[in-house]
Amino acid sequence: MGSRYPRKYQKSKCKLAKGAQLNPTSSQKTGLARSLLLCLLTTYIAFVFIQSLFYKFTDSPETQYIFGTLNSWGTSLGFPGLFDHHGIFSQYVVGTTELIASSLLLFGLIRRHSLVQVAGATLSVFVISGAIFFHLFTPLGISVLNADGTRDGGELFGLACGVWLASIMILFMNRLVISEFIARFFIKRK
Repeated sequence: MGSRYPRKYQKSKCKLAKGAQLNPTSSQKTGLARSLLLCLLTTYIAFVFIQSLFYKFTDSPETQYIFGTLNSWGTSLGFPGLFDHHGIFSQYVVGTTELIASSLLLFGLIRRHSLVQVAGATLSVFVISGAIFFHLFTPLGISVLNADGTRDGGELFGLACGVWLASIMILFMNRLVISEFIARFFIKRK
């Protein structure tokens, strides 16, 4: 007796072949773990960058202190206005770069474009390396002054180090994509 539903909608009565398993294979587990780790790393970087945009784009007192300190340091070295509101390393330029890096990372994750994610991670490494440098080697220091006069206890520096590590991990996880890209576009074929 037939069913009133077309065959493609009927439940399958297939049995597992001898030796087949319902459990995922180790390569499937590895792929799932890799995807989950990429998702967590990307989300962390995007969260840190995007939540800081409010402070950078609204010219909050914390941002004024950070970029004011850096601008004074730059001026003492003979580079006045470097970190000023209209300088080439202003809070707006840094914030926009962080927004672009976050967008590339998230787009690469959602659309599964590894090369786009590599571009976002590379941009993140450059931006955050600058932040870590300025925390370590300028009067800004590791513990930054908050708007209420207290110190952050190195929270911004810790977040920056976390973003740097997460970005490096994403680049390491995509090392085959990077080497293929380099081989394709930069190494001359004979």
